[in-house]
Amino acid sequence: MEIFRIPLGDWVETFVDWVIDVLGGFFDVISMIFGGLYDGVEWLFLTPPFWLVIIVIAAIAWLAKGWKLAVGAIIGLLLIGTVDQWDNAMQTIALTLVAVIIAVVIAIPIGIWAARSKTVSTIVRPILDFLQTMPAFVYLIPAIFLFGVGVVPGMVATILFAIAPGVRLTELGIRGVDQEVVEAGNAFGAAPGRILRQIQLPLAMPSIMAGVNQVIMLALSMAVIASMVGGPGLGKDIIQALSRTDIALGFEAGLAVVIIAMILDRITSGFGDAQRSRTRRDAASVDETVVVIDAGDLADGPANAAGGGYRRPVSG
Repeated sequence: MEIFRIPLGDWVETFVDWVIDVLGGFFDVISMIFGGLYDGVEWLFLTPPFWLVIIVIAAIAWLAKGWKLAVGAIIGLLLIGTVDQWDNAMQTIALTLVAVIIAVVIAIPIGIWAARSKTVSTIVRPILDFLQTMPAFVYLIPAIFLFGVGVVPGMVATILFAIAPGVRLTELGIRGVDQEVVEAGNAFGAAPGRILRQIQLPLAMPSIMAGVNQVIMLALSMAVIASMVGGPGLGKDIIQALSRTDIALGFEAGLAVVIIAMILDRITSGFGDAQRSRTRRDAASVDETVVVIDAGDLADGPANAAGGGYRRPVSG
């Protein structure tokens, strides 16, 4: 079989070398932007006293799901502090938040575009399959070649690893919007952009929020692995615990990761549930409007019922 061997790995290495030579300046700019964003968010979490950070996170948890989650967040964060993992935990949260924000900013427009274009959807799906099936450690290889060692390659690998559910669930949510509601918007003369903003996105928001939740969970898991290329946070202690067979350090760092994951998951799911309730109310209101419109068209005669009559423009 040696004679039939395809040197695919050598071709990829040549391509990566070419990309580094040609686009080195571009990657320097990306590295500067990502590094600056991380430094800013890290400063927000590490500069204030720990009790102020806990109060802010507890307040967000209370807004998302009530006092029980707020109390749970306070207990969990205090436990992280008592096992001396506070700074590492804040660095992990900072890396995760920056990666999630960038991933969501990229994923939602691509998901909307894929929902509105069959060609884009056909192109995007195999790319998402590739991203979702690739082993997590493989993402570190091109990232470390393009950006060196540090927080930036870990962030790039985290973004690529976590972006796929955001795209898929956004496309699924937009495609799942009731077509009768969209046609009612068209009948009122609404522009495609306004139908997207005021009908499709609000009705698809529960699916989009589920995608954001998955992006956060995947980003947190990858942020720990990113410590292998010099990324900061809890992953450093977990890797040290593995190399030294230090059960105590590994348990404390792993427990901090679990607590952060639970807090972030409950907060995002809480906001998602609230959005879902609002969406049900909006959908019921829109359905009633559609019924009234249909009844009015039928009463005005066959021409309006068939869509050939006068269409009132949407005000506002």
